[in-house]
Amino acid sequence: MPEDYLDRGKALAWALYDWANSAFATTVMAGFFPVFFKQYWSSDALATTSSFWLGVANSLPSLVIMLVSPLLGVMADRGRTKKRWLLLFSLLGILATGALTLVAQGQWLVALLLYSVGVIGFSGANVLYDALIVAVAGERKLHIASALGFSLGYLGGGLLFAGNVLMTLYPQTFGLPDAPAAVRFSFLSVAVWWAVFSVPLLLFVPEPQPPNHMSGLQVLRTSLRQLRQTLANIRRWRMVGLFLVAYWLYIDGVDTIVRMAVDYGLALGFSAQSLIVALLITQFVGFPAALAFGKLGEKLGALNGIFIGIGGYTLITIWGYFISQSWEFYALAGAIGLVQGGIQSLSRSFYAQIIPVEQSGEFFGLYNMLGKCAAVIGPVLMGWVSLMTGNPRTSILSLLVLFIGGALLLTRVDAEAGKRAAKAL
Repeated sequence: MPEDYLDRGKALAWALYDWANSAFATTVMAGFFPVFFKQYWSSDALATTSSFWLGVANSLPSLVIMLVSPLLGVMADRGRTKKRWLLLFSLLGILATGALTLVAQGQWLVALLLYSVGVIGFSGANVLYDALIVAVAGERKLHIASALGFSLGYLGGGLLFAGNVLMTLYPQTFGLPDAPAAVRFSFLSVAVWWAVFSVPLLLFVPEPQPPNHMSGLQVLRTSLRQLRQTLANIRRWRMVGLFLVAYWLYIDGVDTIVRMAVDYGLALGFSAQSLIVALLITQFVGFPAALAFGKLGEKLGALNGIFIGIGGYTLITIWGYFISQSWEFYALAGAIGLVQGGIQSLSRSFYAQIIPVEQSGEFFGLYNMLGKCAAVIGPVLMGWVSLMTGNPRTSILSLLVLFIGGALLLTRVDAEAGKRAAKAL
């Protein structure tokens, strides 16, 4: 594939999957589920108890994906079944999300189980979605394709979330009896949105067929053998190893801010309505910002763009310690929107440049494994610091260790050396 290759139609079809599944990330994970779980499904439980179980429901699926994603990526490469596995995990997430609509008040355990299955489906599908980027763009256009995906994700997720917020504020206008009914209907809307906008990727994004037919058992055996070999020979791709460790550190900070922002805001006394508005600000600022970072990566290089993103997050973390007014929280949300999509987008596209194209699923399995590990450790770090100090403000400063540590390791990554090693395979 030529380095400047970009099939706009196929790239758009690929990026629309971000538009599709970001509805789950925004409306369910970051928005309604945490609040609805506390106020509706587990309203009779102590706040500390419901927070504990919500933390478990976030951590366990991440652990599952962390453990299976490397093998999943290898199997998808060996069997040329990335789209098939993506469809399977997407259906798992879509059905679980739709089923949340049927969960009655007080059935908190059922809600948690369905939510956990939904997170597994969402995260598992992303392993294959990320790996398919090499099918729609050459090396020099990966930043643009990746940025298109994240920007559409912000826009699509934000549009549906805005509609869902309006439904909860004015349920009768939408023919719904009350706000709880509107929230439950929102879960169904996410499932439908996810399903419909996944179709273009499944229909139009190409996937090479395997040169030789292999049975399911042969694929599994070969995949296990290949995974062991890759882990044993990771030193051959020194830049890949260095980047993955740096990525694990700084993306830990990014994911923690995404998952803990609402909880942090509530701990500081901000209203749930203010936090929902802040989340919407992040989504709509993130749409053009992600596209801008794609251009930035093309002009200045992906690593420089990532450094800019880390610098932005460092300032955001320090600012977050001092905020006391609602307008500051809104401004902070806008600042997060400026860098969040960019750092995620450039990390994905840079990684795609320094790995062997033929083993993209396998290598993105490792990439997503570290991303899920970050989602397990980051919130625990903030919670532990808050518990030890008795001050939730102090907890956010713990993230500086992750951003600064990631930046220091990133200075040792040689982009050109990584690209040469990938092409030499």
